[in-house]
Amino acid sequence: MTPKSAKHAISHLVSRKIPIFLWGPPGIGKSSIVAQIAKDKGIDCIDLRLSLLDPTDLRGIPFFNSNNDSAVWAPPSFLPDGTIKEGILFLDELNTAAPMVQASAYQLILDRKIGEYHLPDGWSIVAAGNRESDRGVVFRMASPLANRFVHLEMEPYVEDWQIWAKQNNIDTSILAFISYRPDALFTFNTQNDEKAFATPRTWEYVNEILLSKPMDELLLTMIAGAIGEELAASFLAFKAVEKSLPNMDEILNGTCEDVPTETSALHILCTSLSMRIDEESSTDELNNLISYTLKLPGEFAVMIVQDLRQRNIEVDYLKNWPLWLKNFNKLLH
Repeated sequence: MTPKSAKHAISHLVSRKIPIFLWGPPGIGKSSIVAQIAKDKGIDCIDLRLSLLDPTDLRGIPFFNSNNDSAVWAPPSFLPDGTIKEGILFLDELNTAAPMVQASAYQLILDRKIGEYHLPDGWSIVAAGNRESDRGVVFRMASPLANRFVHLEMEPYVEDWQIWAKQNNIDTSILAFISYRPDALFTFNTQNDEKAFATPRTWEYVNEILLSKPMDELLLTMIAGAIGEELAASFLAFKAVEKSLPNMDEILNGTCEDVPTETSALHILCTSLSMRIDEESSTDELNNLISYTLKLPGEFAVMIVQDLRQRNIEVDYLKNWPLWLKNFNKLLH
């Protein structure tokens, strides 16, 4: 399922306190989705890595109660204690924990208690992990534990990532490159031994590398360390055309007639133009943008308009909108 679908499904199941296991390859944003759900709901999120625990850690440590001459189990401090009423207990990378640690979590996941500890009523449990086929260090999940979850499998999805990337100010050249080459978003291959490969996570690293403004001679090496050498070279060749793009301010004030001919330049220009428009943009700027799109190849004119619509920016009232529809309406979907 897509990240967007997974987020909706998890949100519904969390509200019913049904344990969930989110499966997926590395670097596609499983942890980020759970954190975002908690943020959207205004609740807490505790990220617990069972792979760092011993089997006895979940139950706590026994101490002697002199009042009744008995041993009492002190629950671990990392579990919710009821001070915060609502939240998600996130068991990330659960299947990287040793089988004995996984077994110690059985009761917590199904019965919401372990030993003398009870998970507060307002808390839900979500777990996540890579699939065995992803060649990660994972332990096969025992059937009794697997049967305690609703299992959801998530895959990377370009359209969902693009929405996230625009909301998080990812460099427009990265957005344009993924639009140009959707296959470049996720290049993980279990048959390939290369350490660096592209995932939504490593493209975020590329964005941070660009923001750090390294010396030109270091750029290829640094980006190759995130997404692989071949893809890094393709991305930088694509990005190189930025310097020859028309001036976007001139396009938006209606004084620019230049239109690039290279496909890569058109991708970067259209992505950059649509990102310059927001709710505060003037009617004149929108009119000038739509006028400029009339000079573009149809697929790029549609790319800009679809992005504006996706962000609820109205264009139907613009004076040159009827002409735009006449030219490109058949390409809209």
